[in-house]
Amino acid sequence: MILARVVGTVVATRKDPRLDGCKLLVVKPISPEGTDETGYLIAVDTVDAGFREHVLVVSGSAARLAADCKDRPVDAAIIGIVDTVNLDVQHESELAAARRE
Repeated sequence: MILARVVGTVVATRKDPRLDGCKLLVVKPISPEGTDETGYLIAVDTVDAGFREHVLVVSGSAARLAADCKDRPVDAAIIGIVDTVNLDVQHESELAAARRE
C-alpha cells in the first residue's frame, strides 16, 4: 500500500468504456510524517476521497480487487481515507536522525 495525498483530478472524455463513471484522482506519495515523496499516480477513487485528503492507494493486481474495479483496466486504486498515522518511538527517532543527515 502507498500513503498519498490527493492533489488533483483527471478528466478524460475519451477512455476505455469500462472506466465510464470512475472518478480519477492525481495522488502524490507522502512519507508517514506527511512530507512529499517523488512522483505522482493516477488512481481510481473507490471511497469518495477529496482534495488534500491523505489516502491509502493500492497498485497492480491489488487495485483490480478493489470495490468496483473488477474487470477494469486499473493500475492504482484509492481504497481508504487516512485519519491518522502513528509511529512507535523507535521509528520516530530513526526518522529524526535520517532528517539530520
